Amino acid sequence: MLTFGGHLEVLRKMLFRIIVVMAVISVTIFCFKDVIFEMLLAPSNWDFVTYRWAEHMMNVCGIDFHFNQYEVKLIATGLSSQFMTHITTSIYLGLLLCSPYILFELFKFISPALYDNEKKYSYYVVVSIYILFVVGVLMNYFIVFPIAFRFLGTYQVNDSVISNITIDSYISSFTSLTLVMGLVFQLPTISFFLAKMHVLSSSFMKTYRKHALIICMIVSAIITPPDIMTLILVSVPLYFLYEVSIWVVTMTK
Repeated sequence: MLTFGGHLEVLRKMLFRIIVVMAVISVTIFCFKDVIFEMLLAPSNWDFVTYRWAEHMMNVCGIDFHFNQYEVKLIATGLSSQFMTHITTSIYLGLLLCSPYILFELFKFISPALYDNEKKYSYYVVVSIYILFVVGVLMNYFIVFPIAFRFLGTYQVNDSVISNITIDSYISSFTSLTLVMGLVFQLPTISFFLAKMHVLSSSFMKTYRKHALIICMIVSAIITPPDIMTLILVSVPLYFLYEVSIWVVTMTK
């Protein structure tokens, strides 16, 4: 058994390893500036892959549909804003890509305190948390943020007012939505823990299905721009996650 000081030493070494790994990944990302920012700025283009895929699907269904072209210029207003954005973006992405290793280190740190039956399902919980987070990130990148940018970036109160969005605002909005979507997709995991604490039951969730649908739509309206298409695109997977959560809670009995 480790003493309190021994646990602190293990924690210190764990944090040091995490910082080193994240720093290496962040520096590597920093060195590939052109590739990284081409990927990050792709959702701002009018011919982003999501729009082309939607057009293709409409054409397959026999509907001749094409998105209107638009142009929103990204600008930098400060002398060091582009450089600082480069640094902060590298750190954000470094933390994101380092997250599997962080989860691994945290699991290794707390696993000695777990009982055998807790260790049995804790591994699956950790994997589920990461998978759901990645799915939320991908949904934001390919669906939520491109539509949000298209709507808000091209919205005009008057034709004489032209939107010139700062790169700081773009990256800040992108990272915020990414984090929100990653957290929202943790609904099945949260439901699992609530069921383990006997706070939530599958019968309760089944009874309030209609209420859950309304809540999903309200949450979608809060985290997305105010247009019906984005609302539907986010509400549907959120409600699907609710149904998955019912199955998860049922299986925890």
